[in-house]
Amino acid sequence: MRDAALGDTDSARAEVLGELRAYLVKQANRLLAQGQVLKITVTDVDLAGEVEPWHGAANDVRVVRDIYPPRMTLAFRLTDAAGEIVAQGDRNLRDDQFMLRLSITMDDPRRHEKALIDDWLRKEFGALKK
Repeated sequence: MRDAALGDTDSARAEVLGELRAYLVKQANRLLAQGQVLKITVTDVDLAGEVEPWHGAANDVRVVRDIYPPRMTLAFRLTDAAGEIVAQGDRNLRDDQFMLRLSITMDDPRRHEKALIDDWLRKEFGALKK
């Protein structure tokens, strides 16, 4: 993940990725049946918005526009209690309609990425029940 608005530092990336990881684990656990194990490897994250350098002094501000949707690339494997593979695959997630969503968490800077995660989990694993 590269993000000039975060200073493109390892610690800044680790903080954002840690936040998204914790959210992904929490949300996925709600959908899994007892004994199932979901392994997800996220290989790329592109946050909603972009740093537009032509804004001069404000070049460290992420500008969120509909032309900069959140994206995530991942691979996953879901196994049952016996270790048998239930589902697996690679996914390229992208939400081109992210600006049209209503959100009650307007103060959450990762709300667009979290909505992307929620949509994918619901589509991929929504039929699973604990």
